[in-house]
Amino acid sequence: MLLQHLNQQLRERADAGLLRQRHSVLGASAATVRMAAGGQGQPRDVLCFASNDYLGLCNHPAVAQALAQGAARYGVGSGASHLVSGHSHAHDALEAALLDWLHPCVPDAAVLSFGSGYMANMALLTALGHSGQTALFTDKLNHASLIDGALLARADVQRYPHNRTDRLADLLARSTAPIKLIATDAVFSMDGDIAPLPDLLTLADQHDAWLLLDDAHGLGVLGPQGQGSAAHLGLCSPRIILMGTLGKAVGTSGAFVLAHRTVVDWLVQTARPYIYTTAASPALAHATLAAIALARGAEGDQRRAQLHARIAQWRTGMADVLARYPHTGWALLPSHTAIQPLQVGCNHATVALGQRLMDAGLWVGAIRPPTVPVGTARLRITLSAHHTADQVAQLLHHMALAAAAAPTTAAATEVAP
Repeated sequence: MLLQHLNQQLRERADAGLLRQRHSVLGASAATVRMAAGGQGQPRDVLCFASNDYLGLCNHPAVAQALAQGAARYGVGSGASHLVSGHSHAHDALEAALLDWLHPCVPDAAVLSFGSGYMANMALLTALGHSGQTALFTDKLNHASLIDGALLARADVQRYPHNRTDRLADLLARSTAPIKLIATDAVFSMDGDIAPLPDLLTLADQHDAWLLLDDAHGLGVLGPQGQGSAAHLGLCSPRIILMGTLGKAVGTSGAFVLAHRTVVDWLVQTARPYIYTTAASPALAHATLAAIALARGAEGDQRRAQLHARIAQWRTGMADVLARYPHTGWALLPSHTAIQPLQVGCNHATVALGQRLMDAGLWVGAIRPPTVPVGTARLRITLSAHHTADQVAQLLHHMALAAAAAPTTAAATEVAP
């Protein structure tokens, strides 16, 4: 019965254009990657516009060398959880480097490192969500890790429409919870837009609330020295709880929480995703030190300038394509970050467009429900400092060819899976 049920569910997903698949890469993350071919096909090189390696540090020689040095010094695995015997000097050094880099955003702060951003968000929301004490206020387009953390938290959860601070203000005003926590992506992972962080912080001040910022896609990309979305907007407050990931612009793996030291002390004592899992590799923590030095230094500034030049090139060029071919119904969403979504609408049309680009040697992610709302399937173009002007021009050329050949858009009729 189980296999019959699962096979039926898989067929329904395929019919709705929602079936996911993996692609195998033969080598390091870069602007051009070698992709393994299925069946009897041969591997081929494709331009990759699907990676979150925003500064191009995943394959940086200094980071790779630091990983090898870390493995020679610490070994590969940590051997245990942080609170048993798995916490090493490398983890201490990483947390100190993150605090030194990002402390302007949160006074009297401390840092705690995690194996992934998903674990960090789950830890925060479950450790801070107290039954009968805490109310969580979450943006409806938050990342899955914030959604799942809120579901598991022992707290009253209230969701507000995307970036609607007026609706959030109403919810906060009606709440009688002693502890209030606003949770939001800083840069939304599928839309690329930046949350109205100054307004959210003002509301937090007015209602004695805390502001949890998931800055996975802003860290390293925005702000002075790549300090992220809060620094980009000039925000500093003890109310901010900052979660950042290290597997995107920083180019390695893992995550961290930067918050008032009392919050961090509480996480060490109570956060189950921290307490009950093996600590991340100390060699990787050592490599991340080298990546942070690059990201916050002069080379990081140069790479951010290159990235923002490619973003401007893409937006100008794609706006011209859409003006020439309005019949497509495609929409370039209003993002000025490395995440550049092109909303297509229909699941099948989105998959077909992604496959057309793949056939031309361009890898772009096709994003469909439930990751995004029904009827808003899109290509998620992600840009990197690795990309050259010629490579972005090649993407724009093939987008123009696809737009010229596209049928007139009909209203999307997909249903939620």
